Amino acid sequence: MSAASLAGHRARATHADSVLNGSVRYAPLQSLWLIAMLAGTLCGALLAFSWTGLALFLISTAIVLLFGHSLGSHRKLIHDSYRCPRWLAYLFVYLGVLVGLSGPLGLLRQHELRDYAQRLPDCHPYLRHGGGFWRDAWWQLHCRLVLDHPPQIAIEPRIAHDRFYRFLEATWMWQQLPWAILFFLWGGWGLVCWGVCARVSAGVLGHWLIGYFAHNHGQMHFHVDGAAVQGRNIRLTSLLTMGECWHNNHHAYPGSARLGLLPGEWDPGWWALLLLRRMGLVSGLRLPQDLAPRAELRRLDDASAN
Repeated sequence: MSAASLAGHRARATHADSVLNGSVRYAPLQSLWLIAMLAGTLCGALLAFSWTGLALFLISTAIVLLFGHSLGSHRKLIHDSYRCPRWLAYLFVYLGVLVGLSGPLGLLRQHELRDYAQRLPDCHPYLRHGGGFWRDAWWQLHCRLVLDHPPQIAIEPRIAHDRFYRFLEATWMWQQLPWAILFFLWGGWGLVCWGVCARVSAGVLGHWLIGYFAHNHGQMHFHVDGAAVQGRNIRLTSLLTMGECWHNNHHAYPGSARLGLLPGEWDPGWWALLLLRRMGLVSGLRLPQDLAPRAELRRLDDASAN
């Protein structure tokens, strides 16, 4: 990995083994949050099934994954790959919080740590999803990594000091409550189970599952020389993930607003951005040709791309 590629990164090593040595420890709050949501989902499925509840789950999950996680948390907050009014960025990031993974600043820090670690020649198995399927599930869903000498992560003041983002960071779990109340008033506990618990469970489990496969199994068009981890493209999940499954493309061009780069690579997030651009709400969509060249990036031949 070239030094130039890491020059503008938010993470900075404080020790030679900053992302290598550490221990994985049980995280009670994170674990109990998921267990509670799974319990609510099970209750909704077994005791309160309704077609209205199922429709609410599908529609609300699609909204928060597309506009929240993909457009808000990932393509805007983390990578700033397009421009839009502040109110729209706030709306998208708020929807990203409703996925139930973390607050916006915590998600940004975790992304930067993992991205930085994966660009180096080696890193802890937790950071590269390298512990095997079941161990990685336990680690990512119920634990946290405590590094011996963690890198310093410098988030730019316009994000770190933003009052709205700081509010969401402090209250991210509580942001589900207004929607739980609304769904309860609409249709009782059944809609709470489907509209909140099932949605959060799908978001958290889906985020881990795609993360695991996108770093271990799948197609590759590009190779990043010197990197501990290569991203993989998971073609069959393009619609379910709103285009976030094109992770090999994303490792190659992390600042690109478009993730599905080749013909046939469906990218609903990119389609939504094109529509929003036609509506005059977004601009400055960055593409691979707009990014700085990377000396360590190689395009693979089709024969060696799997």
